[in-house]
Amino acid sequence: MGGHADNGPGSEPLSVPQIVKKASAFDYNDTVRLRYWLRTADTLLKEADIYEREGNDQQTYFLLFRHAILVFEKLNSHPDSKQPETKDALNEANKAVSRNLAKLEALKPRITKRYNQFQELAEKHKAQREDLERSRKTSRIGASLAQGFETLEPGQNDNLAVKLAQKEIRRRDATRKGLPDSSWFRGGLSRRNTGESDVDDLSQSIVEARRRNDETFSNRSSSESSGKLAIKTAPYRYPNVPKKSTLLESWGEAITKPLASNWAMQSPTRDSMRSAEVPPQRPPKLGTDRQVPPPRPAKEFEIQELDSSPALPPRPSKVASLSSFSLSDSSEQLSPISRESTSTPPIQEINSSDYAFKPSAYLENGTPLRTIFLPPTLRTTFLAVAAPNTRMNLETCGILCGTLISNALFVSKLVIPKQKSTSDTCETTDEEELFGYCDEHDLMVLGWIHTHPTQSCFMSSRDLHTHCGYQVMMPESIAIVCAPARNPAWGVFRLTDPPGMKTVLNCRQTGLFHPHGESNIYTDATRPGHVCELKGLEFEVVDLR
Repeated sequence: MGGHADNGPGSEPLSVPQIVKKASAFDYNDTVRLRYWLRTADTLLKEADIYEREGNDQQTYFLLFRHAILVFEKLNSHPDSKQPETKDALNEANKAVSRNLAKLEALKPRITKRYNQFQELAEKHKAQREDLERSRKTSRIGASLAQGFETLEPGQNDNLAVKLAQKEIRRRDATRKGLPDSSWFRGGLSRRNTGESDVDDLSQSIVEARRRNDETFSNRSSSESSGKLAIKTAPYRYPNVPKKSTLLESWGEAITKPLASNWAMQSPTRDSMRSAEVPPQRPPKLGTDRQVPPPRPAKEFEIQELDSSPALPPRPSKVASLSSFSLSDSSEQLSPISRESTSTPPIQEINSSDYAFKPSAYLENGTPLRTIFLPPTLRTTFLAVAAPNTRMNLETCGILCGTLISNALFVSKLVIPKQKSTSDTCETTDEEELFGYCDEHDLMVLGWIHTHPTQSCFMSSRDLHTHCGYQVMMPESIAIVCAPARNPAWGVFRLTDPPGMKTVLNCRQTGLFHPHGESNIYTDATRPGHVCELKGLEFEVVDLR
């Protein structure tokens, strides 16, 4: 239901009428209970809030407009809209739409400005194309300018994904608990609380890029003052210069000229550094005592050797990759750079607003699916929790909860709700408590997991109808089936769309096990699907029983 205003990060920006047209096109079926549609509406608002904080105006507008259409045009006329148990929730949904109308109006000029600037730039590059290489270069520039952040391939940036998840989940927990946190600005700009001005931050970023570009230091690695290594996956990409606001600024000289002037004011030239003094002797090997070299300008660094060779190795022709070093042992394998001046700018922090994971798969109708990152130990942990029921031949279910970070979904909590079970079924008995917990902890429901104590690993007709409610709320929602007594022992599934979603939505059969006319109602969601296990991703088990 959430969907995208475009085909994912890197695609061309859309105009407001184009976004409206896409946001209005979705499948709606009033045979689905109103309480599920209200949870869908709530999920749309949660996603919009996260995209707004990450500075994605286009996706924010898309989700808020879709929410307005769903509530005003669909849910207010739902057959259950007059029921007492849903009346209050529907009124709150209508109030949310009214509050967001002003936000939609505020987003319009920003989206229009970005769209017009991109179109002007595209026309300019189109006129300058002379050969295939120029065309490819233009395409890359356009994709970058369209969104303003670096796009990532799921499954190829695992270390970065873990670091993004850890930092952002902790930040949101601190914000929810009311703890002070100054690293996040509402407009989508995130940076450290250094106490320095915006100009200083911009200058620091460009100095860092310039220093990394210096061939003399092309193979160095750096660690923060706390000893934690800032991991970048190969190939290296220069850090994005942070913006002063969420508005997409001019893509021409308006950005580059001030940065260049800051560089000139704050950083010495290479010639001036050479003439200032003769560089000291090469430092000794690691583990040996040495004298502290005399002070030098801010740009000079001393790099400790990584091996026991008495002479420095030849300068490599390419930037050394850090991808082979893990987070756990990086501090032992890489020695820190000795900084001779406190004025040297630190390495830019990893911020979720600087990155966006590309869609990793697509529905059968072509709709892109965001990646769901699963902790590798989630299944075995759940089986341990379910073991008492499994021994009694009773099913157990759990809810996969998490959050949206950099256009990807991360499972961070496994919630075990109150439930009643048989050998073939498992149903939650207090959904209000479950959803109340999710709202209190700002969690999104990403799917569910359940056991088949004696049956094989498959989606029964009952499972299909259960999962349909989840996938209505979010198209990426998944169902994990664990069959510990069979082989395969587990699977990750989603309904096909089409034909699975419509087939189940239109099914009126009530039996526990009943056939459906379509054969390909559900499919595997693991790779090459949109589900990827992420080593190092932490999660918590919350048992509400």
